[in-house]
Amino acid sequence: MVLDLIYTPIIIALGMGFVNLFQKELTSANFKMLQYLFFFHLLIGAYYCFFIPGDAVGYWRVPKTYSFNTFMNGIFNGEGTMFMYALNFPFTNLLGMSYFSNTLLFSLFGFIGMTFFYMVTVKTIPYVKMINGYALFPLVFFLPNLHIWSVSVGKDSILFMCIGMFAYGILKPLSRIPLLTISILLALAIRPHMVLFMMAGFGVAYVFGGKVSGIQRIIFSVALIGVGIAILPSVMEFAKIEEASVEAFDDFAQKKSNVLSRASSGSAIDISSYPFPLKVVTFWFRPLFFDAHNINSLLASIENILLVSLFVMAMRLKPLKAFKAAPFVIKGLVIFLIVGTLAFSQSLGNLGIMIRMRNMFLPGMLIFLLWVFSYHYQTRLKK
Repeated sequence: MVLDLIYTPIIIALGMGFVNLFQKELTSANFKMLQYLFFFHLLIGAYYCFFIPGDAVGYWRVPKTYSFNTFMNGIFNGEGTMFMYALNFPFTNLLGMSYFSNTLLFSLFGFIGMTFFYMVTVKTIPYVKMINGYALFPLVFFLPNLHIWSVSVGKDSILFMCIGMFAYGILKPLSRIPLLTISILLALAIRPHMVLFMMAGFGVAYVFGGKVSGIQRIIFSVALIGVGIAILPSVMEFAKIEEASVEAFDDFAQKKSNVLSRASSGSAIDISSYPFPLKVVTFWFRPLFFDAHNINSLLASIENILLVSLFVMAMRLKPLKAFKAAPFVIKGLVIFLIVGTLAFSQSLGNLGIMIRMRNMFLPGMLIFLLWVFSYHYQTRLKK
């Protein structure tokens, strides 16, 4: 479309302008790599637009039929999919964006989250591990699956942005309250259970918050856990769970697993008979080569082999000791990963959906692995 010739350079300019906001906080090498990361992210977005079918088209098409009243109702009263339709109304309806330019816009949203994770890494990881002469950071941020599920029109790109925004905001919570507020409100409207996971993860991290002052630790741990408790009824209503009990959550997980494992996709698997450790491994590291049924799953399996290799290397370097010494934001990301794993590894029976959900937690895993390598190097220097 003709409008693509207008929107595409605007989106690129906005992305480059956002990157420039962090120029003074980065070395010239890291700044240049962040610029490369932006164009790589847009390239993945274009690939997704033309070669990966999915529900993203619906998030573009449905708002085109909305009236202004429907939009207002969706923004203030909708949740999940209905909220996302309303959120995309100004772009697809009022601005007349094509599916391509709409995908690039959501790629920009996803990249904003990526940048925040990038900055968290820069601020918390003092030493970068070298493997065969290559620096692990920022190389790990170019893993394709980290991008491919944060470029599509829909919930995943916005939620990825929210989590990255929250992690970056929590580094300096008193001066970044607007970032924290926006991230929580947006995520609450899209997937309220993810907000609950974040509150649990970072609330617990504040309790054991390392160098965080005692008063700040108490105030923010109480605030985060309080928000988590406050939104619990909304999460239960969203998930259609009637009571907050272990049996209720187990029943929900079992029903969800059964539905997803019967999905028509070639990535459907039956995890109901898996022992708990295998469910966790499946959620974190599959698909692998024996799961590959198309080019996308084959590429994902190659990437997962690399991820397994890094994980095994890190687990040999006293990761629990490294966790105890980690900055509280890394502790929060790890606990967030654990909480999400406990929830999703029990309820998802489709590898395609698993890898999409895992993408919300993958930056936290990667940052923790980088921290383990860095901490190991620090302790060696001290000795």
